[in-house]
Formats: sequence, structure tokens, C-alpha cells
Amino acid sequence: MNTFVEELRWRGLIHDMIPDTEDYLKEHKTSGYIGFDPTADSLHIGSLVPILVLMHFQRTGHRPIALVGGATGMIGDPSGKSQERNLLDEATLAKNVAGVQAQLEKFLDFKTEAPNKAVLVNNYDWMKPFSLIDFVRDIGKHLTVNYMMAKDSVKKRLGEDAKEGMSFTEFTYQLFQGYDFLYLYQNYECALQMGGSDQWGNITTGTELIRRKAQGKAYALTVPLITKSDGSKFGKSEGGNIWLDATRTSPYKFYQYWLNTSDEDAEKYIKIFTFLDQSTVEKLTAEHKEQPHLRLLQKQIGEEVTLLVHGKEAYENALRASEVLFGKSTAEDLLQLDEQTFLDVFEGVPQAEISFDDIETGLDIVLAFNEKSGFLKSNGEVRRALAENSIAVNKNKVSEGFQITKKDLIAGKYVLLQRGKKQNYLLIVK
Repeated sequence: MNTFVEELRWRGLIHDMIPDTEDYLKEHKTSGYIGFDPTADSLHIGSLVPILVLMHFQRTGHRPIALVGGATGMIGDPSGKSQERNLLDEATLAKNVAGVQAQLEKFLDFKTEAPNKAVLVNNYDWMKPFSLIDFVRDIGKHLTVNYMMAKDSVKKRLGEDAKEGMSFTEFTYQLFQGYDFLYLYQNYECALQMGGSDQWGNITTGTELIRRKAQGKAYALTVPLITKSDGSKFGKSEGGNIWLDATRTSPYKFYQYWLNTSDEDAEKYIKIFTFLDQSTVEKLTAEHKEQPHLRLLQKQIGEEVTLLVHGKEAYENALRASEVLFGKSTAEDLLQLDEQTFLDVFEGVPQAEISFDDIETGLDIVLAFNEKSGFLKSNGEVRRALAENSIAVNKNKVSEGFQITKKDLIAGKYVLLQRGKKQNYLLIVK
């Protein structure tokens, strides 16, 4: 079995490490942490990388600590930001912290009786009793302003091209994160902090604070920030972030995001976002290159990640919805879709509203396609299409005289009209 660092290295998940980190982890089963910023009540797929790193950490025998930044979330991390973020009020922050904590519990084992049982902490718990005077005296005196100014996250905001500069609030962020590491080092025997490459400055502030205040030795490891080959931001779609919360991003849209990955990105993502071993990944990649039109890598990534985040039932529903979209499904598959997935599949399809009275005694197919919807231009065009056997209701071919009734409703309120394979129209019954 690979060591933790070996596992991350072949997956392309090592950006930087403090010297001796790999040797230390080979010789010691230790605790290591990653912080999660509660800027929303759900994490998004960009957060999957640190989550998976913690999962690898636990799988290789170490103890993962997931820190939710209830205190640091009140300040806002300046790393990678060109301007200061709006501060959240306490009620919003508390809601966000609870949402993030609930999601992390889906991925890490907090219940095992093993020594490497995962730990979930909130830095607000140890920061709330700290007075400003105590913090400045006990923590601030150990780091010079010169040291803090040398960090990239600070220099970029104070450089010649900076538009707004940096407030004292954001300037203190690295002190707060550094103290988190010191606190976990002293109270949880935590010797390692991990994070994205943009966190290197904040993380090494923690190792320096541990060295100066506790006369201890701590370690750091960062992973690359994930990018897309076309230069666009990973984890974004036309609708915004791809969230881990199914109410924000449906499992169907989540699955589609991975399915639409480019070949170049898929070769990278199959290593980063799945737990498939190296030989399996190499075999899949070779097969994909031989028949790229089959999109084997994209389908495998979509399956693995959707199962991990949303579970088997949601994955099967997303798969069924994908088959509906590409015309490989049955009427029965269509009727099994929940309302949100159905709407996601047929997003942007023209639609018209009709009343329940219209279908109470049956709505004639010709009226449905013309007068009630405007889908086709005339009754004559509808009849010609019916004669050509190119008209379908909910994927079932129908003939003249067919009546749409309540039994044809999808999710209790929709009817899918189709002409041929590519023309779709929705009737919404209200």
C-alpha cells in the first residue's frame, strides 16, 4: 500500500511540502488538518480536493482533523482575492458552519473506534474567549510585521497594481490561522496542516508560530489549485458554482458536469477525484484514448464522484435522466424522474400552461400540439406528423384520436410533447 505522500504524488496532488514532511509521515501516525471556510451553507466541488486529501490521510492510518472556520470566517481570507469580501453576520455564519459540518460528516469517518477517528472542530470555540489584549500579547508578539508583509497574499494586495489595499482585518487573518495550527498542535497533537497552494503563506505562518512560541516542529503540505485546460475556472458552469448540496445543484446537473469534461481534463480528474488505483486508472486512460468517442473516462468519473457525494439512488436517477436526454430511455424511465431532475433535463425547452380542466375528460392530441401549445403551426401539420408516426407523448408514439389524461402527468403536472427525436415541448398543467 502506498504511503500518504506516495498516493498524493502519483495523483498529481503535491504542490509543495516543508522539507522532511514525507519522512516524518512515514515514521509517525500523526494528526493533520485542513480548514474549510464557511462562506456558504454548502461546499462546492472545489472543496472536494481537500476533502479527498483528508480521506486519503485517514485511509493511510493518520488522523484527519476538519476545521470549520467559524472565527476566521468572520474575517475573510485574502489569499487569491483582489478585493476584500463582504463580512457575514453571525446568524448567517452559524447557518453556514452547520451546513458545512453536516457535509463533512458524509465523507470522513468520525465514528470509528480506531485511533485515527476523524475529528471535527470549529475555531470559534477557542477564539471566542480570547480578548484582543491577550491575543496581541500572547500571539502577535511572536511574529514581526516584516514577516507578515512578506507573504504573497499580502504583497499582491499592497503592490503597485493594487486598487484597494488591505484592511487591518484581513491583514490579521494569517495570525488567526497561524494560531489555529498552534492550538491544534498543543491540544490535538496535530503536526501537519494541508491546503491549497494559495494557502502556503498562511500555513507556514502556523509552523513559524509553533517554532517560536512552542519550540516545536510542524509540517506543511499543499496541493495544486485545480484548473481547466481551456483556462476557465474549475467548478463553475453557466449557472454558477457546482455545489455538493443536492438542493443547490441537482445530482443530474452534478453528474452532467463531469460527463461534459474535456478529454484532457478527464485524464487529470480521474486521478484526482476518484479512489481508483493506479493500474486501473492507467488501463481506463489507455482504453479511452483508443475510443475517445465513448467517453469512458468521463462516465467513470461521473459515476465515482456522484456515488461519493450523492449516493447510489441519486446516481442511478442521474444516469436515467441522462438517457432520457439522449433519447435512449423509455416512457417508464421518464415517469420515474422527480420534478427537479425532470426540469433540469428539459431546461430551456419551450412550454405552455394549460388547466386541469383541459385534461379532465381528455385533451385531444391535435389540440395539444396546436391550439393549446402552439408547438406546431396548424391542425393540418399535426395530422401530417401523426400520419408520419413522428408524434410522441412522454416518449410514447401516438396516433390521431389519442387523448392526454391525468395518467400521463409527469411529477403530477408535466406532459412532454415530441415531434421526431429533437423537437421537445412541455405542457405544464395547473
